[in-house]
Amino acid sequence: MIKLSIIIITKNAAAHIDTCLNSVAWADEIIILDSGSTDNTLSLCRAFTDKIFINDNWLGFGRQKNRALAKASGEWILSIDADECVTPVLQQQIKDAIANATTETAFRMPRRSRYCGRWIKHSGWYPDYVIRLFRRDAARFSDDIVHEKVEILQGKLATLNTPLLHYSFDSLEEVLDKVNRYSSANALKNPTKKSSLKKAIFHGLWAFIRTYFLRLGFLDGREGFMLAVSNAEGTYYRYLKLMYLQENNEQHNNNHI
Repeated sequence: MIKLSIIIITKNAAAHIDTCLNSVAWADEIIILDSGSTDNTLSLCRAFTDKIFINDNWLGFGRQKNRALAKASGEWILSIDADECVTPVLQQQIKDAIANATTETAFRMPRRSRYCGRWIKHSGWYPDYVIRLFRRDAARFSDDIVHEKVEILQGKLATLNTPLLHYSFDSLEEVLDKVNRYSSANALKNPTKKSSLKKAIFHGLWAFIRTYFLRLGFLDGREGFMLAVSNAEGTYYRYLKLMYLQENNEQHNNNHI
């Protein structure tokens, strides 16, 4: 019987997928669901598993992860991203959690993320608890386009204390690319939320203040400042894109009156 299935969604993840898969090679099953990689992601994955699927009908992170979940056969699921890594200590905690679970059906764990060469200890990025381990029949992913969450359907949530490692951004180019993609996706996620230039400026400034001062980003050195700025940019552009989206929809509706 397959006890633990790893599920990973991928697209052009060659930079970190080898490290990721090496860290979970001990599991009973590894499921890869790719959404159209054009680099050597899939060839790297084939060294670890033959359960590789492709679905490039992208409907968002939540739905894509639910598709991967549907292909898993393990009693327990560990969902990780292609740029994440399970340490040997966390591996043992996961095995112990599965072996000793009674009423617990899901486990969250802290996540330690790397930003442009520095492990971030503050800025709202740590401990950053995420639910990643759960019984297959007891949880699912929300259908959100971005920032999807594991929804527990039954049982109790418990906490592991060893962090999952996250190699989130290797360069500023990756930061800027994600700011652009995620600000667009977040605008589409809440299209009815009212926005304006004033709101974009206010929320952008507040995102910087919250990250750099309230969440002690200044203790993360220059990368803490850079992270606060990129958070502010992402928030600012999300509200601007939402503003233009609403204006375009209003103009479209007026043209059809």
